[in-house]
Amino acid sequence: MLMTCLTIVVMALMTYLTRIAGYLVFRNIEMGQRTRQVMEAAPGCVLIAVIAPHFATGRLADVLALAITIAVASRFPLLVTVLAGVASAGILRWLLPL
Repeated sequence: MLMTCLTIVVMALMTYLTRIAGYLVFRNIEMGQRTRQVMEAAPGCVLIAVIAPHFATGRLADVLALAITIAVASRFPLLVTVLAGVASAGILRWLLPL
């Protein structure tokens, strides 16, 4: 349990650090709107690339949690999305142990 929580915290921290690093590296460089949008989306893309293969297992609880997370992400900020994803995965894995 401790390792799971530690893993979640480290992943969140690394995602946040990649976002901050982009701003620090490019703070003095003039960027267009399109480039700015790509830079803002990059940390989320990295996180998806790490998490997505796990959902290819076909486990019903994980697929439902992914659908809930996507729905929440379309309306709420990142922190709410992460919390909803973790909570829904935990609850659905408890309810659907297969």
